[in-house]
Amino acid sequence: MFEPTWESVSTHEVPAWYHDAKLGVFLHWGLYSVPGWAPQVPDIQELLRRHGPTTMLRDNPYAEWYRNTMQIEGSPTHRHHRETYGAGFPYDGFIEPFDDATAGADLDALASICADAGARYVVLTTKHHDGFALWPSRIDHPRKGRYHARRDLVGGVTDAVRARGMRMGLYYSGGYDWPYNDAVMRRPADAVLATPPGAAYREYVTAQVTELIDTFRPEVLWNDICWPSGGNLAALFAHYYDTVDDGVVNDRWVEGSTTRNRATDAIVRGLGEVVQALWRFIPDAKKSLTFPAARHHDFTTPEYAQVDEIQVKKWEATRGVGHSFGANRNERPEDIVTSTELVRSFCDIVSKNGNLLIGIGPAPDGTVPEQQRTPLRGLGQWLAVNGEAIYGSRPWETAATLTSDGTEVRFTSTPEAVYALLLGSPGSRRISLREVDATGVDDVTLLGLDEPLDWCVDDGRLTITLPDRLPVAAAHALRITGRLSARRRAAG
Repeated sequence: MFEPTWESVSTHEVPAWYHDAKLGVFLHWGLYSVPGWAPQVPDIQELLRRHGPTTMLRDNPYAEWYRNTMQIEGSPTHRHHRETYGAGFPYDGFIEPFDDATAGADLDALASICADAGARYVVLTTKHHDGFALWPSRIDHPRKGRYHARRDLVGGVTDAVRARGMRMGLYYSGGYDWPYNDAVMRRPADAVLATPPGAAYREYVTAQVTELIDTFRPEVLWNDICWPSGGNLAALFAHYYDTVDDGVVNDRWVEGSTTRNRATDAIVRGLGEVVQALWRFIPDAKKSLTFPAARHHDFTTPEYAQVDEIQVKKWEATRGVGHSFGANRNERPEDIVTSTELVRSFCDIVSKNGNLLIGIGPAPDGTVPEQQRTPLRGLGQWLAVNGEAIYGSRPWETAATLTSDGTEVRFTSTPEAVYALLLGSPGSRRISLREVDATGVDDVTLLGLDEPLDWCVDDGRLTITLPDRLPVAAAHALRITGRLSARRRAAG
């Protein structure tokens, strides 16, 4: 009988649909949606850089971490929970209001929000770090028993998403399950030690993920944090690819240590304290929330981060529309990304071989606040005009340049054309593209504009005269056909 190995799994290629899709919506929905609260702080990367991991855990802007931060004495979430619900109110007290609210949730409307944003796939949290499942799993939680939503939200959202022609992805927290071992993460070392060790936990999460694969056949299998050691992860991936031949897995499957004991845990705690004590001396380039990549993965998942150059390996930028993934009613308008910022960031990501997985947090009843919907709506409206430059595209020879007046430009390409995405409206009607040889160009058009553009090539330099009344947009897409090439910069 054939035994799957890492070598056999690694032959899997990223399917074209995932390269083509470019945009997904990340739905964080769970018990944490009931309190829907996190403190008003910078995004998690900035918080970490400024203050270090201990403060990041205490003042965590992620509302989906509510169960953890409500237990950290002195944290803003701890104070909020005590003042709002009472000191003795347990996290599981949110189960009944969550079940009551989700019973009437309009899942078709939720899927429509994603489709209207221009998304080609959706990823739903089936079980976050709080251990509470959104489907009627046949596998009991080892500490909680039947610990899942009353309504099959995974099945309902999956059906609604696919009915709109989008692909379905499922998130699962394989690294953390806080109620399994009563973990509370207060210090840097807890990020390593919070993953339950031992075969029992590994068998539990493996059984649940297998159930998700077999029941829902997700096109994206999105694990978070890490994976317990000692099993046969290659076999799980092989089963997934056999079941969903055009599926993809992310990178957060790094297996934990197999040699944990009291002595090694003490060493890890000691090292964590040293890291926090010396944080101000660590170079800023090293102060980032990162996830080491597993031995096999189809794409990487930097969080609240972007990259400088075209990446050979497919990647997926993941972030919320605000500083949280889960619903946070404490967020202010200034905490939410604008449509303009979102469009321009998206163009940058796509030009560098990335997809964007943009997160929104539904309320318990499945509705999405207007301030979260606004940037998604703006992105969808922009894509309705300029999607030709995005969907199905691949990186060009270079990701970026500037126009003659300093406007930033990002490039994408298809077999038919190269697209120059102007990240803003140039200050001059007459512009040219720097560091580009346009000798072989035969046509230039502006997406969304019916009238022809006035353009010329002089000594390889492409010069374009934009219309008097340039449409108002976060970015403008020039479609360039013929032979275009990037000028190579001289070394030194």
